[in-house]
Amino acid sequence: MVHFADETRITVSSGNGGNGCVAFRREAHVPLGGPAGGDGGRGGDVVFEVRRNLRTLVHIRYAKHYRAQAGQDGMGRNRHGKDGEDVVIPVPPGTVIKDSGTGETLMDFGTSGEGRWVFLRGGNGGWGNVHFKSSVNQAPRTALPGKPGESVELRVELQLMADIGFVGFPNAGKSSLLDRCTNARPKIAPYPFTTKIPNLGVLTVAERDIILADIPGIIEGAHEGAGLGIRFLKHISRTAALAFLVDLSDDGFLGAFEVLLAELGGFSAELLAKPRIVIGTKLDLPETAGRLDELRAALPDERVVGLSVFSGEGLGAISQAFLSFVLEAERAQASGGLAGAEP
Repeated sequence: MVHFADETRITVSSGNGGNGCVAFRREAHVPLGGPAGGDGGRGGDVVFEVRRNLRTLVHIRYAKHYRAQAGQDGMGRNRHGKDGEDVVIPVPPGTVIKDSGTGETLMDFGTSGEGRWVFLRGGNGGWGNVHFKSSVNQAPRTALPGKPGESVELRVELQLMADIGFVGFPNAGKSSLLDRCTNARPKIAPYPFTTKIPNLGVLTVAERDIILADIPGIIEGAHEGAGLGIRFLKHISRTAALAFLVDLSDDGFLGAFEVLLAELGGFSAELLAKPRIVIGTKLDLPETAGRLDELRAALPDERVVGLSVFSGEGLGAISQAFLSFVLEAERAQASGGLAGAEP
């Protein structure tokens, strides 16, 4: 079973409140001292915090239970217990927190402007016996226990915050294009499923940074969970545009785009409305001669560009297309539109 850095389950627990204290004054000059038991401290909270330097959920995959500190018990001489420390869970932008049992979305750090979210509050500390003194009970021996914290199992998902998502079958050249365009260094090899987690890179065009996402390869039936499955398709739901990479050295190149389009539509119809470009890859290989023209003829309604990562042919046109997609998405958002946005 292959594990991915885009989704994990964790259990989080807020801290218990400290217990109230039963104590009495014992000073030498106060022979019948009254109650002096302090309150318990408040339990720590469970807090999620966005960290812009994070790109995956790997850092939280191996710690399955996050516990905030319990509040300290109250003490004599009216001393209150210390509050428990919060547990802070750092997450990358684009993280979605869901209830593991119901699947309900509790927080979406992709659409929320908040960078810090207190999910569970710690339990309140119990009252010490000083609170129970009355005219008829001058020496109460009653104190309250602290309130327990809460514990919840969560599903934490990462939906990549990228401008352009690369879509294609395994070994179509997505990682090679990302490596050529950006400072990312994805694993590249001539066999399927080299990419096991999405890779991000930054392409700078006309002094604008464009975030590119190399999404692991899709196969037929991916929208139904086949192959590496539906997890990959979730990553492209928020991109401004899609780049479909078609391997021109593959004898089935003419049907590749339609299959990819069907897989996206099977997962989410909204993906089909995103702006897109079709990139015919591996132009430098002898067997691809003439196939770019065939692809263009087969897709008269699509924008088709050829690419050779080896020679750099087509990179300029592709970079400008990516920039135009991003600028158009920004204009749509500024005017109240939702082009390229998740519904």
